[in-house]
Amino acid sequence: MTEDRTPQRQLPFSGTHDLAVFLDVDGTLLDIQRTPEAVTVPPELIPALDNTHQALSGALALISGRPLADLDRLFAPLVLPAAGLHGLEMRPDGIGSERVTETEPALAAEVVRLREELAPLSGVLVEDKGSCVALHYRQVPAAEAEVAAVAETAAARLGPAYHVLAGKMVYEVKPKAMNKGHAVEIFMADLPFRGRHPVYIGDDVTDEDAFAIVNRLGGTSVRVGNDSPTEATTVIADVGVLRGWLVSLAEPKATPAGTGN
Repeated sequence: MTEDRTPQRQLPFSGTHDLAVFLDVDGTLLDIQRTPEAVTVPPELIPALDNTHQALSGALALISGRPLADLDRLFAPLVLPAAGLHGLEMRPDGIGSERVTETEPALAAEVVRLREELAPLSGVLVEDKGSCVALHYRQVPAAEAEVAAVAETAAARLGPAYHVLAGKMVYEVKPKAMNKGHAVEIFMADLPFRGRHPVYIGDDVTDEDAFAIVNRLGGTSVRVGNDSPTEATTVIADVGVLRGWLVSLAEPKATPAGTGN
């Protein structure tokens, strides 16, 4: 991975022109909270996303570890092109058709077992996402090592098709078959994304696969925050920089003097 970079206070784009924009959600579009359910969406962000989606002729997608249903709840009434569960759920066209990975019975049983094992650690949240399970320890940071060990043991029980993905104060047990980089590749293979300059914006290690893919495609990878080394070619200071850029795209542009009717 590359060295840490000085965070920028603005994104390196003045408009949308030929961009294909991929946005992580928690920690990128939205501020991280103590639990996934506590996250809120600033009211100005909905019209800003809608405006940007239209300005890009549809070439904007959410790429998240959350399920698609969760994204639709957060950003209602918008139904955007999206990849949920790190690409295990895909909605390339943004109008409701979905490609969803089946939940394995063994994983459903593992969720029950994990809740029993982690019950003594008050504050650790076991989030059943269907095709994967997330172990959140944000409320008990001292439990990180124990939660990591439990996650690794769970993945080993499930077999070689599963692995553990570390995020910000969370460990996810998920299938290896998909990641956010794979999701970006799928989007970029078809219209309206195909042929555009890919831009991926994310905030943690779960986004590094996507950064690497976008770099390989000659695009722009953007990391929110400068808390660890990254493959991203650009680092911005915080969530506010991205939201400010999106809101600025939603603002009416002044007509140059002498060009109006």
